Amino acid sequence: MTAGFSFALEASDGAARTGLVSTPRGDIRTPAFMPVGTAGTVKAMLMSHVRETGADIVLGNTYHLMLRPTAERVAALGGLHAFMNWPRPILTDSGGFQVMSLSKLRKLTEDGVAFQSHIDGSRHMLTPERSVEIQCLLGSDIQMQLDECPAIPIAEDDARSSMLLSARWAERSKRAFEEKSASGQALFGIVQGANYEALRRESLDRLMEIGFPGYAVGGLAVGEGREEMFRVLEFTCPHMPAGKPRYLMGVGKPADIVGAVARGIDMFDCVAPTRSGRHGQAWTRQGPVNIKNARYADDPEPLDPDSACPASRDYAKAYLHHLFRAGEYLGPMLLTWHNLQYYQDLMASLRGAVREGRLGRFIADFKAETGESVV
Repeated sequence: MTAGFSFALEASDGAARTGLVSTPRGDIRTPAFMPVGTAGTVKAMLMSHVRETGADIVLGNTYHLMLRPTAERVAALGGLHAFMNWPRPILTDSGGFQVMSLSKLRKLTEDGVAFQSHIDGSRHMLTPERSVEIQCLLGSDIQMQLDECPAIPIAEDDARSSMLLSARWAERSKRAFEEKSASGQALFGIVQGANYEALRRESLDRLMEIGFPGYAVGGLAVGEGREEMFRVLEFTCPHMPAGKPRYLMGVGKPADIVGAVARGIDMFDCVAPTRSGRHGQAWTRQGPVNIKNARYADDPEPLDPDSACPASRDYAKAYLHHLFRAGEYLGPMLLTWHNLQYYQDLMASLRGAVREGRLGRFIADFKAETGESVV
């Protein structure tokens, strides 16, 4: 049931938008970046620190949580919000992408996907109905339909068959959601069709006929490159309902986000800030920094002296370099914290730029600082 869930568009600048997604567990300011909490944790972070960075919502993963500790166990312990100590909104994906990419053996049929766990080889069946059931057991505020996410490049006929399967699964997902969901929860449809404009339009038309309170663009960030991703957004976003939130799944690096916001996207998730942090890469206003490089061994400056984040402001690059060289856990923790703060600061800056009608200037400054073009 979507009562208590809404989206209000507050301002626009060209195709870019800023607004507010309202849920019973709190508001989500858009454009929004959702830190990825795959297995019920944002890796290397306390949830209180995640909130302090400015995050309004986090993402959980259906595939991983259904396997361990199981959705039924999480439900018995009070739901995912209580389990991971995050009282604010949570979005869960359907598990479909992970089934396709991580499972040892899988078989796709009209009914769903039969697969073996990457953990212990146990056999499972993920259908649209089971995916929704798991997400409802977890208690997530925004849920995703089960879809198939084919790799690009793909032949147009194969892409259409895949898109039509996802559309049929969308209908089944919605029926299951209407039976199992709680008040205030929302189910998003996922636009597929690879990089074919006609297929994306057909997919969106079918989803709009079914009716969802939000729509995601799936099947991107799978190796097609930034230019091609932006091209797909340019012919997809203008046809998406203006009064519903638009979510680009699995994206991305800062330049990806800035370019996608400029093309009309509202919500993002990606493992980039946390994964990069664990491996010694810091995202900064001047571009990425590999803190393990020898050049930082004697650098007394912090990553960002003007940041509100202690990890960005209070530790010298030389100290961070030492932590990684010494294999100390604190290094990945501090760099992850810094990266999540950078991402939330980026989103706040984008919201302000759109609200004040200066996104063009923001993009020019972003290119000048990072060397990345997003237009």
